[in-house]
Amino acid sequence: MQTIIKKSGFLLINKPVGPTSFGVIAKLRKITGIKKIGHAGTLDPFASGVLVVAIGREATRLISQYVKLDKEYEAVLHLGAVTDTFDRTGKLEVRSEKLEMDRFDIENVLIKYTGKQKQTPPMFSAKKVGGKKLYELARKGIEIERKAVEINIYELELLEYNYPLLKIRVKCSSGTYIRSLAHDIGQNLGCGAYLTELKRTAVGVFGIEECCELADIQEDDWGSVLFSA
Repeated sequence: MQTIIKKSGFLLINKPVGPTSFGVIAKLRKITGIKKIGHAGTLDPFASGVLVVAIGREATRLISQYVKLDKEYEAVLHLGAVTDTFDRTGKLEVRSEKLEMDRFDIENVLIKYTGKQKQTPPMFSAKKVGGKKLYELARKGIEIERKAVEINIYELELLEYNYPLLKIRVKCSSGTYIRSLAHDIGQNLGCGAYLTELKRTAVGVFGIEECCELADIQEDDWGSVLFSA
């Protein structure tokens, strides 16, 4: 008996480190033969974790509902240095050869970043201002004023600390830039920091344990792992 494959629905992918979010979409288009595919929130190439993918016209019409969902991350910060992109892909500027911070001091700083607050989008981001993506301007050496937006960090927990690496768990509202949070934490600590690892562990109620590995998605059975809105 031939398997009947659904042509529209949502797919949870555990994006690996390496490909862009668009690269994941391009691969899924090749596997499924469907061009109308989108995702509910970009993950940078160095980041991994939950990527909610909408496949087919009916699903992509609903993708905005998933974009607005809260997110949860595990992030590793490198203390004692900063980069122009606020993450490991940028130009490095060492702030301190050795400035080990006390765990108690770090936890006190993390408390300051819990709750509703204003956050300024980083220049190296896909956010558009005046019709142009900020990272396109940043790559030309142009920095413009950005309007701070309200975000909410519901939970901010210190998971591991072994100087210079600091691992945290963040549960936050949609639109929160973890690289900006990393930079701001470093500024508050007085030693600088940049984001060196990022894993999205949840989007709304969808956890990473529910995700499929991209390498396991096959042409003959991809429809079996779709779910409806």
